[in-house]
Amino acid sequence: MLTDGHQHFDAVVKRGHAPGATRAEAAGLRWLAAADAVRIPQLHGADDTWLVLDRVTETSPSHAEEFGRNLARLHSAGAPAFGTPPPDGLADAWIGTAPMQNSPGKSWPEWYAEYRILPYVRMASGILDTAVFERACTRIPSIAGPTEPPARLHGDLWSGNVLWDAHGAVLIDPAAHGGHRETDLAMLHLFGCPQLERIVAAYDEVAPLADGYRERIALHQLFPLLVHTVLFGRSYAGQATAAARSLG
Repeated sequence: MLTDGHQHFDAVVKRGHAPGATRAEAAGLRWLAAADAVRIPQLHGADDTWLVLDRVTETSPSHAEEFGRNLARLHSAGAPAFGTPPPDGLADAWIGTAPMQNSPGKSWPEWYAEYRILPYVRMASGILDTAVFERACTRIPSIAGPTEPPARLHGDLWSGNVLWDAHGAVLIDPAAHGGHRETDLAMLHLFGCPQLERIVAAYDEVAPLADGYRERIALHQLFPLLVHTVLFGRSYAGQATAAARSLG
């Protein structure tokens, strides 16, 4: 229990794993909150080492449709370009404890290959067949689907970063950047999320997904699978390779 001088509040105090990590996360939290869409814990303070946030009192998952609609509104808030960091964010940022470079690009297929696939393939080159992923990258322009504007992404939207309280979903631990909205949704599919089909259906009502969305899930899952291969090793290498080969 902490106080801000006016009231007491339950807080989470989080220490950054690397210089600038807390500053990058704080910038992401502010950027997501500014969309006034998905609920984000209130940020009470941040410096180069620590973050202080409201604690989320977790309950059973509820209000799934509201989360889906709000996630669509978050994505629709947009970003200046694919790869741009949040205002006051960092170009050299992180997803979890893995490095993540936020550099802008105009074309999503080329940007995704250059900044969200190949860097992690190089980091894990000892346990991955690089040629498989290089071939997959050549396929991206032909299978990426219709052109989409840059979305405002949470960026690390696995189920552990979706907390549920009495009012519904609250998002924590972003790796926020401008990207393709299907990447956030693919991460929910990859690691599971309670009531996922209801979430996606409500999302689709607000911001209809392009035809072929489900066929592109493996493409968008390459990014988190490769990050997990870098962080956790061979246990994810097989999944990443299978996803790459599925692209044709």
